Amino acid sequence: MFNVGDKIVYPMHGAGTIDAIEQKDILGEKQDYYIIKMPGEVKVMVPISKAQEIGVRNIIDKEEAGKVLQILEADETEMSSNWNKRYKENMDKMKSGSVYEVADVVRNLSYKQKEKGLSTGEKKMLNNAKQILVSELVLAEHSTEDEVQNLIENKINISFEEHKNMSDTIIPQGNIVSKFIPFNGESQNA
Repeated sequence: MFNVGDKIVYPMHGAGTIDAIEQKDILGEKQDYYIIKMPGEVKVMVPISKAQEIGVRNIIDKEEAGKVLQILEADETEMSSNWNKRYKENMDKMKSGSVYEVADVVRNLSYKQKEKGLSTGEKKMLNNAKQILVSELVLAEHSTEDEVQNLIENKINISFEEHKNMSDTIIPQGNIVSKFIPFNGESQNA
């Protein structure tokens, strides 16, 4: 059970503060609800009886925030090359409510965006995952949104350069095959 003023995470929406606990009559059924103030002055009502089932949890502490930043600094984890499968796997990670899984999605999709670009759906997912991650780190680190966004971008940029440069020294250009040579003899980048 949470109390007014508690900072919590509502999976797929991000972190917020419990503004009130109110009883509401919706469709003739009275229930107690957490009224959660989310970033951007959005308020969300979550039935208290379903909060745990939905995955509402306390925000992470400063130590756990450090672990999240370590995930952003790590090399990417393997993702499916099939767009649909990759999208579903990343969506499942985001729905889990785990800040570590969301950080993994942010890092992996950020790397992919830098390497090859993302589809419209994956760009939306990356933006949503970043918003969720930023909202929690703002509360955990007692920082501003701009400071946390810059921190995340810097961690990913440094990590990408470090891991990309490492792979370039092992396999030139990061790929074994970097060109496609069609039958007519014209060379094109893959």
